[in-house]
Amino acid sequence: MSLPAYKNPALPVAERIEDLLSRMTLEEKAGQLNQWYNLGPDQYEQVRSGEIGSGLLANSSTAGNDRQERVFAKAINEIQKIAVTESRLGIPLIFGRDVIHGYRTVAPIPLGMAATWAPEMIEAANTIAAREARADGIHWGFSPMLDIARDPRWGRVAESFGEDPFLAGRLAAAAVRGFQGSDQNAIPVDRIAACAKHFVGYSAAEGGRDYNTTEITSQTLHNIYLAPFRAAIQAGCATVMSAFHDIGGIPLSAHRYLLSDVLKDQWGFNGLLVSDWGAVGELINHGLAADRAHAAELACNAGVDMDMCSMVFLQNLAGLVREGRVFEARLNDAVRRVLHLKFALGLFENPYADPEASRTVHLAGASLATMRTVASSSMVLLKNNGVLPLRPDNITLCLSGPLADERQALLGCWTPDGQAEEVTTLKEALAARLGPDARLHHCELADDAVKMACASDVMILAIGESAGRSGEDNCTATIDLPPGQEALVEAARRMEIPIVAVVFGGRALNLTRVAEWADAVLFAWHPGTAGALAVADILFGDVNPSGHLPVTFPRATGQIPLYYNHPPTGRPMNVGSRRHSRYVDSLDSPLFPFGFGLSYTTFQYSNLRAAAAPQKAGITVSVEVVNTGEWAGTTVAQCYVRDCVAAVSRPVRELKGFERVALEAGEKKTIAFHLGPQELSYLDDRGQAVLEPGRFQVWIGEDSTADSGAEFELTADGAWKVEK
Repeated sequence: MSLPAYKNPALPVAERIEDLLSRMTLEEKAGQLNQWYNLGPDQYEQVRSGEIGSGLLANSSTAGNDRQERVFAKAINEIQKIAVTESRLGIPLIFGRDVIHGYRTVAPIPLGMAATWAPEMIEAANTIAAREARADGIHWGFSPMLDIARDPRWGRVAESFGEDPFLAGRLAAAAVRGFQGSDQNAIPVDRIAACAKHFVGYSAAEGGRDYNTTEITSQTLHNIYLAPFRAAIQAGCATVMSAFHDIGGIPLSAHRYLLSDVLKDQWGFNGLLVSDWGAVGELINHGLAADRAHAAELACNAGVDMDMCSMVFLQNLAGLVREGRVFEARLNDAVRRVLHLKFALGLFENPYADPEASRTVHLAGASLATMRTVASSSMVLLKNNGVLPLRPDNITLCLSGPLADERQALLGCWTPDGQAEEVTTLKEALAARLGPDARLHHCELADDAVKMACASDVMILAIGESAGRSGEDNCTATIDLPPGQEALVEAARRMEIPIVAVVFGGRALNLTRVAEWADAVLFAWHPGTAGALAVADILFGDVNPSGHLPVTFPRATGQIPLYYNHPPTGRPMNVGSRRHSRYVDSLDSPLFPFGFGLSYTTFQYSNLRAAAAPQKAGITVSVEVVNTGEWAGTTVAQCYVRDCVAAVSRPVRELKGFERVALEAGEKKTIAFHLGPQELSYLDDRGQAVLEPGRFQVWIGEDSTADSGAEFELTADGAWKVEK
């Protein structure tokens, strides 16, 4: 008896898919589009009958806030065996898990990784995460999250790459390569499928409240929120997740224009589009669907291919096709996308995981070293009056603050597989760095800390947020520090001892008073398994800080939203003049601008030059960067552009290039950026690129306030002219 064509690995995948599709009933097709959570004995019969296409390894819709059961390959293999050997067609399951920033070896939160401005580090961190997850039998991770985050009250800003679409787009492509490898049609056996989420505009929720409605203009949608998703699709991202919210009154799970017209037709996305947890069923709550059958009809026809955890596709699609409310061609298209992903992952030939693989893959020494490097590269030195770096010889430290001896807090949100007992605390990291004769006073109580300050050379205060104060459904009405922390810093200030504030957090925080009272401020994010060791590396100068902010830090909650690439308005703010301030009780400017970050050395940017590119359309802009300090260090050269006159009002600045530049003390390098039609055009209301003749400005420097600039012009006849 010969094998069915779909089981023949010698045949092309497309042919195998069509053969399998031809053998499936409508009910089996609907089953492939059904993802269910925490598969166990209660679901075995559904697996046998082909009613489940994917298993989601999570116990709730906000799994990032809960401690999850550990995933073991042996348990997954038992369920997979039922699908492969006991179902009629033997179609394997895809197992998904929230692999957000690392797996067992936890990386800094994505917002922290974005502060590295290093795509190669994001790729390396996600490669480690993918290998560790696949060793446990996981095939699909729901990352990267590509929501542009302009409101730090929104808890999920921690999962984002920040406020800028260009930076997020570069990091999105790197994340996809790290998770999947280079070929979305043949994902290696030690990688997982990536998922770009949440498509699209989820982070614009009013009031910074999760799941809330949004108001997004077409210009902002195409030029800001869609941009990083497009970069991920161009990098070959295998899957996309639609969001919970609505845009213009249409929930994303039913938004045919965005899901089908833009994502699938205009961009050519041929991967799998999955809903967020329960979002298809929630079309009823939105007031768009009359009942569950109607919800399934709307979502499937809009372009959703897999229903996550609401069962409405399984229960209704076969009947909807028979009634003519959903065309079978649309159903078949969705099933093809699911099956293609299963073939790309190699599940038809290799459905089972090696139960012993995790022993050598998880928490490998090289992985821990990489995550330590990523963590130290992510940390942003916000202030330093000379107290850092510390000299370890003959120094007595007083360590206090609520996060000084914490483990779970350093992991951050969405770490279902990170183990708190495997995290080094800051107390342990400092003691190890100081050695066996360490003079380290750790004071848990604030009054003890103030008392011991008199007997210490430097006070280190570990402050910030717990892991449970950021992530999904953890939004805040204020970005102030949790209660009592400012008072601790103020009390320490009165003791006239040098203070180093190490701030752990999942969002931009109001550090106005901390920056005033402390002598040095290091923003460490939630840095992961090896994060405290990375903090010690920086505090003692073993690593020169090189992180730069991927978000703007406001002076107060009332400034939100505050982002660097804002429109000029008809009455632009005159920087440096209080007469043009829009607030009467605060400066308009941020506490720390987008792109900001200090080093133990200093850098000078000079001799900026712009010239028409001889070989291709556009302008080449170059600048000399000199390390003018006494330390070797790394700066991030950032190139910003403004389109001065256009058919629509364009932002005052837009990031269009960046490069990490490592320089020895006294060393000089010339850094060049090419600005061509891709960098200088914008998208119209239909998503079409528009490049208009006119004047442009360009700046290169260490942050978004760079003042070393030049002007150039694109003439009506297509020539590039540099202003002298």
